[in-house]
Amino acid sequence: MAGSALGPGIDAPALEGAARAEAVLGRLQLLVTRKLDGLLQGDYAGLLPGPGSEAGESREYLPGDDVRRMDWPVTARTTQPHVRRTVADRELETWLAVDLSASLDFGTAQWLKRDLVVAAATAMAHLTVRGGNRIGAVVGTGSGSLGKGRKKNTEPAAAPMVRLPARPGRKEAQGLLRSIARTQIRPGRTDLGELVDMLNRPPRRRGVAVVISDFMAPVDGWARPVRMLAVRHDVLAIEVVDPRELELPDVGVLALADPETGEMHEVQTSDAKLRRRYAEAAAEQRGAIARALRAAGAAHLRLRTDTDWLLDMVRFVAAQRHARTRGTTR
Repeated sequence: MAGSALGPGIDAPALEGAARAEAVLGRLQLLVTRKLDGLLQGDYAGLLPGPGSEAGESREYLPGDDVRRMDWPVTARTTQPHVRRTVADRELETWLAVDLSASLDFGTAQWLKRDLVVAAATAMAHLTVRGGNRIGAVVGTGSGSLGKGRKKNTEPAAAPMVRLPARPGRKEAQGLLRSIARTQIRPGRTDLGELVDMLNRPPRRRGVAVVISDFMAPVDGWARPVRMLAVRHDVLAIEVVDPRELELPDVGVLALADPETGEMHEVQTSDAKLRRRYAEAAAEQRGAIARALRAAGAAHLRLRTDTDWLLDMVRFVAAQRHARTRGTTR
């Protein structure tokens, strides 16, 4: 599925956009069901299995285990360090913070970035909605502001932030995914910090929070809300990246448009120094994002439009399962 064949612009007819959303969502659900179902066999375990509240059996301490789970009575009796395993809570509540800024309506490989956002949301729903679990979402659709060079939009402005209530059941999860897939991307940039803050209000019992974005917004704007979110919940940050955001190809003069402001720029990509500076700046930006997420205590998964995102997801889930068997969550 080529990126150029997937995505109508934000001014495309609503009917065409809805049909495309249904087609993409249908294909994603089929892929996710085939590849991820086998990972959910056996004991109940979520994608990010939290420490839980129900005590399980003890086992010997292994390097890397959380010392806060030390089972001191067993350690004293056996004279060998032991940790207490716990059973992950059932009927968890999972919330998605879905960023659909204008920068997500872009892609130069197999998928558009917005398709990977929908793909990630689909995988989260498939992995968490069972056993009475509930899933909800808050969706940011851009500020609706116009940049230089962009024609005034005469259509009614959509709400920049939309809350989709958490409900149990696969049918409700399908409706939530359909609402996300059909969301029309508007001009401007979503305030990612405010979007994440919507998961902090109102306070909820401990659960799973998933932030899906390209994290192109300034780090200072969203780092603190993510840290606050991680105090109470298990947080997974899914970063969506296109290869052209990491390095420029050597294709001569390239006309670029900022999808969030509409500003046009011409870049001479034949300049090797320019390409090198661009790659270095992009690497620094992605490094800053990774450091901020790590400092917040969030698990970090990066999905690219030019790789097998499902394989990356499977590897990530497998790593989480392995971490859990060793008594850790990350």
